[in-house]
Amino acid sequence: MLLIYTQASCYVPLKILSIEDGTVLKSFNHLLNRNKKVDFIEQFNEKLLIKQENENLQIRDVCSSELTEVSRTEFMTPSAFIFLYENQLFLTFKDRTVAVWNFRGELVTSFEDHLLWHPDCNTNNIYITGDQDLIISYCKADSEDPLSEGSAGSINVSNILTGKCLAKIKATKGVTPEDCDDSRIGHNESKRIRTSVAEALEDITALFYDEDRDEIYTGNRLGLVHVWSN
Repeated sequence: MLLIYTQASCYVPLKILSIEDGTVLKSFNHLLNRNKKVDFIEQFNEKLLIKQENENLQIRDVCSSELTEVSRTEFMTPSAFIFLYENQLFLTFKDRTVAVWNFRGELVTSFEDHLLWHPDCNTNNIYITGDQDLIISYCKADSEDPLSEGSAGSINVSNILTGKCLAKIKATKGVTPEDCDDSRIGHNESKRIRTSVAEALEDITALFYDEDRDEIYTGNRLGLVHVWSN
C-alpha cells in the first residue's frame, strides 16, 4: 500500500505500508520541481511512477532507490493506465492511442490498428484477457474505407505484445438488418429488437468478453445489449 502525504514545497513524503499488518516498509521523500504540478503518482509493486507537468517521467524502485527517467517528449501524461501484472508491463491511453511500456521506461508496443473511439480513455469500452495477451476495444472504424459507416465504430482485437490487429467487427454499407441477440430491459420485460450491425456499433458505452463462451457483449446508450459470437 502506498500512502501519499501533503506535498511540501519541493518534495512529497511517501510511505510504503504492508497491507497485511500495516507495518511501515519504507519511508522517504521524493524530490519535486517546486514550480510544477504533479500529474500523477502511481505504484506498481516495487515501482513508483511519478510525473510532473512538462517534466520527464520518473520510475523509482522503492527497494533499491534506483531511478530511471523517460524524456517528456517520449512519454506524455496519459489519461489512464492499466497495469499488466502477469507481464510486468503497463498500458497507457492518450488521445485515442494505446501504448505498452516496461518499467525500464522503454516503449514495448505500438498498435497498428487500434484507434479508440473516445478521445479520453473510457475503460468501460476496453477489455484485457486473463492471460493479458489480448486487448479488445471499441475503436474508430477505418477512416480510409469508403464503405465504413460514419457513425458506427468497430470492435478491434489486438495482440498486446506485437500490436497486431487479430480480428475486427465493423459495419459496411449494404449489410441488411438481421436478428441479433439484442435486448432492452424495461417495464419488467425483455424485448427482441431487429437491428443492423451498424446500429449495434453506435454509441457503445460498455464492452465485456466472456472468455469461456468466446462471446463479446456490448451495451449502448439506448439500453441495448448485443452479443457477438462466431
